[in-house]
Amino acid sequence: MEFSITAQSLEKAATACLVVGITEGARFSPSAKIIDQASQRYLSRLKTQGDLPTKAGKTLLLHNLPGVAAPRVLLVGTGSAKSLTERDYRAAVRAAVLALDGGGAGTALFCLAELPVKGRDEAWKLEQLMLVAHEAAYRITRVADQQDPACTLERILLPTPDKVKPSAMKTLMGHCKAIANGMALTRDLGNLPPNLCTPGYLAQQALSLGRTWKLRVQVLEQSDMEKLGMGALLAVSAGSRQPPKLIVMQYSGASRQQKPVVLVGKGITFDTGGISLKPAPEMDEMKFDMCGAASVFGTLRAVAEMKLPLNLVGIVPTCENMPDGNATRPGDIVRSMSGQTVEILNTDAEGRLILCDALTYAERFEPEVLIDVATLTGACVIALGNEASGLFANDEKLQHALQVAGDHMGDRAWPLPLWDEYQEGLKSNFADMANVAGRAGGSITAACFLSRFTTQQRWAHLDIAGVAYKGGKEKGATGRPVKLFCRYLLQRSGL
Repeated sequence: MEFSITAQSLEKAATACLVVGITEGARFSPSAKIIDQASQRYLSRLKTQGDLPTKAGKTLLLHNLPGVAAPRVLLVGTGSAKSLTERDYRAAVRAAVLALDGGGAGTALFCLAELPVKGRDEAWKLEQLMLVAHEAAYRITRVADQQDPACTLERILLPTPDKVKPSAMKTLMGHCKAIANGMALTRDLGNLPPNLCTPGYLAQQALSLGRTWKLRVQVLEQSDMEKLGMGALLAVSAGSRQPPKLIVMQYSGASRQQKPVVLVGKGITFDTGGISLKPAPEMDEMKFDMCGAASVFGTLRAVAEMKLPLNLVGIVPTCENMPDGNATRPGDIVRSMSGQTVEILNTDAEGRLILCDALTYAERFEPEVLIDVATLTGACVIALGNEASGLFANDEKLQHALQVAGDHMGDRAWPLPLWDEYQEGLKSNFADMANVAGRAGGSITAACFLSRFTTQQRWAHLDIAGVAYKGGKEKGATGRPVKLFCRYLLQRSGL
């Protein structure tokens, strides 16, 4: 999908469709008022008849209005007349794209950024319009000869902004396109079936990404991990015929003296639970257990396309967690790369095992900030549902910056505690720690486990189990938290 700016008057605009807002009480937005006047009060007559959409996300497509050059006018309900919520604004944009998809309008002039959104300026509204439109137009690539048709709305025109300079608007459009491309990559990888998206496939995709975007890519094999002493990671992969990989991708946008931000993404390409086997219902969704890794891929791609002036390292430990005669057993004890030993009480708590070795490996890059991202615990879904990622950090400024970035993008994260009291449940009579505690506070104790491998770092952990993908009829990867990461990195870059 492409975006461009136009200075044409609405009634004379050369476009296949005009998109204008209608608020509660059937009140007209500024653009709707212009259309109403040009069409000899056609919209006013619809209002009298009670036919105007007003609830957020409701639409009405009109054809051949008198006095209006565009053959179509799409009326979009936006909810509150005084000030829209961010949610209602995004819902209006999404509804408009979906309403036009599949029709004959290949271009449309969107007049929605004029709507008032509480606490948000014009630049934010334009940014969110572009990002939401890209998301709504996304198509899952099918593993079949017959593909779903692409979104028929190919180009969106935006009225000339009042308060955003042309140079700033050009930059904003470029950033939004890059972020959308990064999210699409993340969704593509997450949606692939596990027999195709294997650890080896992720390694190939990393090398391809490196060639396209001039990233330095290194793929460590099982023998390399054995030499490094990554006993925790290798314990997870022991039951699989797919060899594990440790993927390292480096983007250099600043001088070598500048310490990098390091992102570590969990890459379990399929999780059966191992010997601690999961229940059969919905186990197919465990192909999404590599969405943390996928978000690292997407963020690297977006940052490279935006050419941000910083250094970024993406580390992806990736393997399968399968039951097998060689699989790790509950009760086994392994030595991590850090030298700490772990008693594995539950083989389905495998994400923290591959992450702990990757976090230790990350120390060699002397990170300014270290962030891991993982579909780590079902407990996080119970705690926060499907709206927010769980956010843990040993640094308040880092935690605040990530939370603010998520709020800005509608990719929210909510802070949870890392108090010492929660560490008690990880005690083991036989090793330095167990890999699980009790059921209570499961997402917190999982984060506490990871914190033992990041004591020398400014570190944050995002548990994205509830937000990385959707189930049911809308089954598929969401691309989160790429938007959060990109906003955070833009802020770090001073942009």
